[in-house]
Amino acid sequence: MTENIYPVLETERLFLRSTTEEDADLILELLNTPKWKAYIGDRNVHTLEEAANYIKTKMLPQLEKRGFGNFTLIRKSDEQKIGTCGLYDREGLQGLDLGYALLPKFEGNGFAFEAAREVVRFGFEELREPGIEAITSKPNIQSQKLLERLGMSYKGITVLPGENEELLVYTLVLGQ
Repeated sequence: MTENIYPVLETERLFLRSTTEEDADLILELLNTPKWKAYIGDRNVHTLEEAANYIKTKMLPQLEKRGFGNFTLIRKSDEQKIGTCGLYDREGLQGLDLGYALLPKFEGNGFAFEAAREVVRFGFEELREPGIEAITSKPNIQSQKLLERLGMSYKGITVLPGENEELLVYTLVLGQ
């Protein structure tokens, strides 16, 4: 395993470390879950090689440029990779975009909230971001509830460049 020069975050039950090509197995499984396809979109990633390439072309450029991005969530109790969470410098949004996804068998245990809360803390305290946004599809009520639980407020609707779907935008500003 290569040495990680990027931040590693920690919560009570999780380690959050930058996603690398070594996480292709997790990314392959995650991108092909029903919720990912329904709420985020089909990325047409069907092999480990395609998953490694997805990490290389879609995740690592921001990590290399900004020093942060997508974190792989690792459960402390058994070192199982359970999902991802991160801050994304996404075109069409004013602040960094909070995103998260879990493998289905790990949903409903508070892991997404725990990871997202730590990533938001990292954004405000360590990156000194004045605000963080999050986008979600209209049917993804579970995600909307999690964003509200994090203290985020509904801001409005956006359509990202090159996309057609209207997405709900939530925001959290430092000091609110």
